[in-house]
Amino acid sequence: MDSHNRLLVSRVHPGDWTNPEPAGRYNLVAIGGGTAGLVSAAGSTGLGARCALIEKHLLGGDCLNVGCVPSKALIRSSRAVADAREAGAFGVDVSVGGKVDFTSVMERMRRLRSGISAHDSARRFRKLGVDVFLGEARFVSRDSVQVGGRTLRFARAVIATGGRAAAPPIEGLAEAGYLTNETLFCLTELPRRLGVIGGGPIGCEMAQAFGRFGSQVSVFQSHPQILDREDAEAGRRVQDAFRRDGIRLFLDSTVFRVENRAGEKRIHLKCDGQTRQVAVDEVLVAAGRSPNVEGLGLEAAGVDYDRRRGVVVNDQLRTSNKRVYAAGDVCSRYKFTHAADALARIVIQNALFMGRKKASALTIPWCTYTDPEVAHVGLNCQEATRQGIEYDLFVREFAEVDRAITDGEEEGMVSVLAAKGTGKILGATVVARHAGEMINEITLAMVAGLGLATLSQVIHPYPTQAEAIKQVGDAYNRTRLTPRARRILSRWFAWTR
Repeated sequence: MDSHNRLLVSRVHPGDWTNPEPAGRYNLVAIGGGTAGLVSAAGSTGLGARCALIEKHLLGGDCLNVGCVPSKALIRSSRAVADAREAGAFGVDVSVGGKVDFTSVMERMRRLRSGISAHDSARRFRKLGVDVFLGEARFVSRDSVQVGGRTLRFARAVIATGGRAAAPPIEGLAEAGYLTNETLFCLTELPRRLGVIGGGPIGCEMAQAFGRFGSQVSVFQSHPQILDREDAEAGRRVQDAFRRDGIRLFLDSTVFRVENRAGEKRIHLKCDGQTRQVAVDEVLVAAGRSPNVEGLGLEAAGVDYDRRRGVVVNDQLRTSNKRVYAAGDVCSRYKFTHAADALARIVIQNALFMGRKKASALTIPWCTYTDPEVAHVGLNCQEATRQGIEYDLFVREFAEVDRAITDGEEEGMVSVLAAKGTGKILGATVVARHAGEMINEITLAMVAGLGLATLSQVIHPYPTQAEAIKQVGDAYNRTRLTPRARRILSRWFAWTR
């Protein structure tokens, strides 16, 4: 609890906070102060609605406190380490005195997090006109919720309580002790050996970061590929990068026991038909999420839910109680901050203005911030094949992109799926150091109904890596020149000579 964390807490859960007297009836009560709840509260209040926001722990939710913000701060530090180690390839000698100061890395993360916390502070939202209540919320009827001994009545409510790290049922795991994203950022010493159970986005991002800081990292993934929701080729390229960073990958493996022995944790697994043991000092569990549905009194509100999948909603995000909606990780399969933001905007329209906006109509990209990053939107090849959709695949390798070559980042690519015989974009994957910045151009094209032919007309500054997107459009245009069209053009040019 240093000065940075004290500042953080003073903003997102101030100890001297006094809950306001409830209004007679709120237009909207948002339960949960993460992204979905904050956007719901700020957006509805800005439109003139009377809104209350309830948070039992820290405003800002996972994203600010134990998710996006602290993880990206560590990732940036780890990239600085990688850049320093690879500087020789660019003619720069930084070999003298270079080392990782993990204490300073973590202090920087806490400092940046506390600064960003001003955006989510209780006092800021009070100034916006939101009634902020700190404490545990519990429904007591279909149109009222209690917090801190006070009853809040509402016309509409939104459940935005998010989720938490799920621990797999592995023998001895709880007894041995483990880290999750909720405790990882409290570390003050770098683990000499780190085992990561789970090869999804969180596990991969932190595995690479800690590996670059100097931990000996082992990743245990039950699927034959890390990042198994991504295109197989994209996953392979990240695996290659991990191996270059010295990370050990145990793919298609099953961890069945963890035990403490002689001052270390031993991970027992089955891999490649053999039983093995791997000794580590800390275990990070990144094997999925569980929705926060317990203790909310959802039965009293008449809200259906599932302990694994979360609150049950329809395509308009309304629950089985027509007064109550849900948004974010507690109900969505897209467990991203930007998805929670988008869903909260749908709730505002549908709950307060009788809108009919559908969550299924959203085009949601995502990005895993490994190095290189993997950004994705729409369908990938495997998903299109499973759905029986015929497609054409257009790929531009960064080994053929001038800026990527000068940057020394030739391992990237832009891959776009288009409906067979057309330029309609079905999905795309970008593998690049800044793929998360590049995917937005393709997402915009999909949202606007623009195809690859239009992307080929977009002029990019030269040289940029994003020029690869235009070049994919050019590749599509070349397919439109059929042999018959080529013969006609040849005759035309011959006639006009």
